[in-house]
Amino acid sequence: MVEAVDRFRSSTWGWLRGTLAGWGTLLLLVAGLGGTFYLASQAPLEGAAWLAPALIVAALAIILVKWIGNLAITYEVTPDRLILHRGILIKSIDEVELYRVKDVRIDFTIINQTADIGTISITSSDETTREAPLVIPDVAHARARREQLRTLVDAARRQRGVREIDMVHEDYDADDAGLSVR
Repeated sequence: MVEAVDRFRSSTWGWLRGTLAGWGTLLLLVAGLGGTFYLASQAPLEGAAWLAPALIVAALAIILVKWIGNLAITYEVTPDRLILHRGILIKSIDEVELYRVKDVRIDFTIINQTADIGTISITSSDETTREAPLVIPDVAHARARREQLRTLVDAARRQRGVREIDMVHEDYDADDAGLSVR
């Protein structure tokens, strides 16, 4: 079996500190905790005593759902493949051959940059990504992982002697598309 170069999951902690949704969840948690301590020091208001614990429960439920979702998918990178291990109770394994990867894209917001996370999108000629790119959200150290993937893709292509060729349809006419070459 080939040794893994990298193995990772989407980061729940990175999501919490690096996205607006994560910040909102942390704000719910802080508001619930603050409200609980405030209500403990004051005479409880009869109608609103449930609000602070409800905020805490909502925030913890959001974090738990996100954590279980991240726990359900593990990404493993070998010199030849990107392997997706999906599932907790029912497992499946899917692979993307690195020599078939056409593009490795990274997207991140200003907030993502502060947490050093990003979203990696992989487009390839593999069946896994034929319909839509493989999107890996909330990746810790996303820039370094993207560069590592690009290096491995280039090495896999060289090893197999594969080159990427862009094809233009024969029936495509630049003049019909409103493009003219002068």
